[in-house]
Amino acid sequence: MLIFNPAHPVWAMAFRPFYLLAALFGAAAIVLWGFGYQGHAAMPGFIWHAHEMIWGYAGAVVVGFLLTAVATWTGQPPTRGGMLMSLAALWLLARAGAFFAGGIWVAGISGTAFYLLAAACFARPVLASSNRRNFIAVAALLLLGLTHAAFHWQLAQGSAAALRPALWAGLVMVAGFIGLIGMRVIPFFTAKRLGIAQAAVSKPIMLSALLLPMLMTLNLLLWPQNLGLFAAAGVASGLINAWQLCRWWHRGVKTEPLLWVLFIGFGACALGLIALGMGVPFANLTSLGIHLIAVGGIGLLTLGMMARTALGHTGRPMRLVPPLPLAFWLMVAAALLRALAALLASGLYANWPQALAPSSVYNGLTHASALAFAAALLLFAWRYTPWLLRPRADGKAG
Repeated sequence: MLIFNPAHPVWAMAFRPFYLLAALFGAAAIVLWGFGYQGHAAMPGFIWHAHEMIWGYAGAVVVGFLLTAVATWTGQPPTRGGMLMSLAALWLLARAGAFFAGGIWVAGISGTAFYLLAAACFARPVLASSNRRNFIAVAALLLLGLTHAAFHWQLAQGSAAALRPALWAGLVMVAGFIGLIGMRVIPFFTAKRLGIAQAAVSKPIMLSALLLPMLMTLNLLLWPQNLGLFAAAGVASGLINAWQLCRWWHRGVKTEPLLWVLFIGFGACALGLIALGMGVPFANLTSLGIHLIAVGGIGLLTLGMMARTALGHTGRPMRLVPPLPLAFWLMVAAALLRALAALLASGLYANWPQALAPSSVYNGLTHASALAFAAALLLFAWRYTPWLLRPRADGKAG
């Protein structure tokens, strides 16, 4: 059956195309950036890197997960077939447009349309089932799309300095989705896997995981000259998430890769939010906060969630198979190496031996981190691609 046929298994649920596209694109994009891709006049390399990892890689995983999960949460049919193909086409068009100077306007329009359509696809089953609990996720998807539109609006004005608030806004919105999804699934996955009672999470605490990053986002977009609210919400969000992670911990987690990868990733994201908030008064913490969220939080959580949810939704036993444990450790290494590079760039180490010039050490760390990140995603793609392109192993729909 041709893959461009809406009836092909890959178009049965959103996780199938978007997990695969995210893994392949994420690996290619991080290697390009890590090894000197300079971008183009309309979007220099470091801006392209941030744009594509936030709204390209991370956005694909977020949308793939949410549009898959909402069918389970609401009992409604999933987004599939032609509509899912349209979403994938918009995402691909945005990636292609961002790569060429003449395509920036295409990237801006198609990328924003991708998030608006994803929000509409998520809203449909939520409204049909009167599932009020998930209205906030609809608003958050719309806000993520707004951050993308804001970035491209500022890009069109030609002010590089004005791009930072929109980039940070996109990043913290992804951190908010990590918080919300983590609050919902990590206690559940832990209890189910270890056969223990599930730790309760109160509604206000669960909402705070997304509402606080949404406040940070609005502060960045509306009052970027005064980031007091951003700083306070970031520190509060990180502390709340870190405390919940301690509540969920069980010694059995450390022997279960499908669990510890989520715990480490969620913890890294919490620390990143704290560091990013503290970066307002202490600017040398900003890069550390960004990369704890981007590599530690997004890298580990997306890989861990893709690995686990794809097993369940392709009808396979909930048992991690090689080489995914290696992929998890590679992503941990990528996060640690990038955090070390950020610490070096912060000026924490002032007196280096001549043989270890800061620039050469920094470059070595970022190159090694990029390779580890890419290798982790490629290992996932190698193992999971056949499963994502074939019908469920148990014969069920999905």
